[in-house]
Amino acid sequence: MAEQPQQLRATYNDVHKLIRESVKRIADFKPNLIIAIGGGGFFPARVLRTFLKDPTTNKDIPIHAIGLSLYEPVLGVTPERLGTEVVRIQWPASAKIFLGKRILIVDEVDDSRTTLQYALAELQKDVNAELQKLSESERDKNHPEFAVFVVHNKLKEKVGKLPATIPYYTGAEVPDLWLAYPWEAEDIDEHDRLAALQK
Repeated sequence: MAEQPQQLRATYNDVHKLIRESVKRIADFKPNLIIAIGGGGFFPARVLRTFLKDPTTNKDIPIHAIGLSLYEPVLGVTPERLGTEVVRIQWPASAKIFLGKRILIVDEVDDSRTTLQYALAELQKDVNAELQKLSESERDKNHPEFAVFVVHNKLKEKVGKLPATIPYYTGAEVPDLWLAYPWEAEDIDEHDRLAALQK
């Protein structure tokens, strides 16, 4: 029988608290739009929205979703491509909605950084195509700013790269172990029990 990889188990409460603590740093960026990378970025993005709400206006920050797959099987993707090629599952029809925004890209874990690099580069490419349709003065006013937030950053050498100019926020730095998240668990009580044992 194959040996099970060592796992770090995070509970919903763990993730919620990491995000709450991270908001103190993210607030300086002042995002006014969140892009969640599905499926792991959905829950963190929603919790972030709660803590990033402007208390003076009480307005929620819109969340947009992009669907990308690197490791999960997707219809039409051969096994050889898994883990080596990012596949788009869901993508915005137009990048116009991103013009002039301060955009926070959210995912649950930064493992190889391949997905984050792809997401940022492709979003920037789409935005640049939209900017080219504007006059020069309009381009300057509508150029968006990007930042990245991940709940966990694995301490390992990354395959993908992010520009040094992009603000990068993380909830926690963790060893290069398999991360088990509650939204992936079929039996949440067992997941929480095992997480408690790890502590």
